[in-house]
Amino acid sequence: MALLNSPPSDSNFHRFPSLRRAIHRPRLPTLSFPPIPELNFVGRRSFKSLRLNSPIHLQNRAISPPTEALEPDSLPPPVDGRRILLSDVVVRRRREVFWGRKWTSLDIGTAGVVVGTHLLSLLAPFQFNWAAFWVAISLYIITGLFGITLSFHRNLSHRSFKLPKWLEYLFAYCGVQALQGNPIDWVSTHRYHHQFCDSERDPHSPIEGFWYSHMSWLFDTNSVVQRCGEPNNVGDLQKQPFYRFIQSTYLLHPIALGALLYAMGGFPFVVWGMGVRIAWVYHITWLVNSACHVWGNQAWKTGDLSRNNWWVALLAFGEGWHNNHHAFEFSARHGLEWWQLDMTWYVIWLLQALGLATDVKIPTQVQKEKLAIINAT
Repeated sequence: MALLNSPPSDSNFHRFPSLRRAIHRPRLPTLSFPPIPELNFVGRRSFKSLRLNSPIHLQNRAISPPTEALEPDSLPPPVDGRRILLSDVVVRRRREVFWGRKWTSLDIGTAGVVVGTHLLSLLAPFQFNWAAFWVAISLYIITGLFGITLSFHRNLSHRSFKLPKWLEYLFAYCGVQALQGNPIDWVSTHRYHHQFCDSERDPHSPIEGFWYSHMSWLFDTNSVVQRCGEPNNVGDLQKQPFYRFIQSTYLLHPIALGALLYAMGGFPFVVWGMGVRIAWVYHITWLVNSACHVWGNQAWKTGDLSRNNWWVALLAFGEGWHNNHHAFEFSARHGLEWWQLDMTWYVIWLLQALGLATDVKIPTQVQKEKLAIINAT
């Protein structure tokens, strides 16, 4: 998730994957990392039977995995070693973001946006009316479901289905209004998360602390470049003028929405539509990064910490079936069982029935059986 970004200056404008700087700064060198092992931090369970480069795990995934993986036994001993509350996830290295480092102007701007939306939401009890409340609920669905989960995540990041360009761009614009960054930055960071999931190169993993995976990683705006290098995983979006335009004008769009809400309903609409709604969608999105890698169950041995978490699934329109997602990243459907509520999938299914969504990918029974066999070994 990215909050701020810089405008492009040429065809090679995309220098930083997440949380762009709005002012000039010299390019950072690409850091070279040794191959990172897949990590096994879930107690006695062993994930050796399924590697990140498993042919089943990689089928139709949007990005390539690390080319090499070391055995978990070769890992250095944990530095921190503490377990996250009510979980068997071990914190290997607790990362301190707030102290002991130099904050850039972009770090401060990002923190200001997050703190500002939360402070604005505190005024909600004093600015309540039913019209403002329903504006917040409506924008929660529009920006959260249509924008983040359907567009940014399942359509753009994983290409799990295709839409007509006019509809793809409309849903992506809904995601822009979630104030989580422009599509290029959001997708780049998310693809890196899958490529280096729960390793020391993951942009947001609970192996560096629960709150780091939940939100504080956002405030260290150089961290993704330092871990993953300059992005080379969003060429499909960078070549489209629409997404380049959104990246260069990103902050203008939420500002315009706030002005429109004020014109429609005054300050209560701003408090509920831009404060409460944005803070709510923030935390729901962040819970997929944090809670769904800490609490829940693992139906599949995916070689990472991803979990299926029913209460996050209810809040995040089906995104909480996260272990299912990591097992079959290409799938437009995350709730693979009939009882696993997945509102985003129901919308995709409806779009498919209307002929608007095509090439909809879901795991076949054979693919699930093959992975089940690997799980059993």
